[in-house]
Amino acid sequence: MSKPDSKVEGALRELAAVLVSLGKDELHEVLCTLLTPPEREKIALRWKLVCMLEEGLTQRAIASELGVSLCKITRGSHELKYGPLAFRKAIRKAVQQKQAGT
Repeated sequence: MSKPDSKVEGALRELAAVLVSLGKDELHEVLCTLLTPPEREKIALRWKLVCMLEEGLTQRAIASELGVSLCKITRGSHELKYGPLAFRKAIRKAVQQKQAGT
C-alpha cells in the first residue's frame, strides 16, 4: 500500500471539518458542486452497496439489483468487516435510520 500524501490528507481533513459544520441540504449542495456527475454516481453506488450488505442482502441479490460485479461487492463486504470503525458505525446508523423511517 502506498504512503498517504500529506498534502492530500491535510486537504481531506480540512474538507471534513467544513462538511461537519454544514446542514444536510448545504452538504448535499457542496457535494453536488464539488464532485463530477460520474464521481457522484460512483459514491452513491458504493454507499447503496454497503448499506444493502448491512441490511443482510446477499451479494448476488445486490449484484443483480445494482448491476455491479461481485468483486466490488466483496470489497464493500471487506470494508464492513475490517474497515475503520467510523465507517462501519456510519453504515449501521444509516441502515437503522432507514429501517426506523427517519
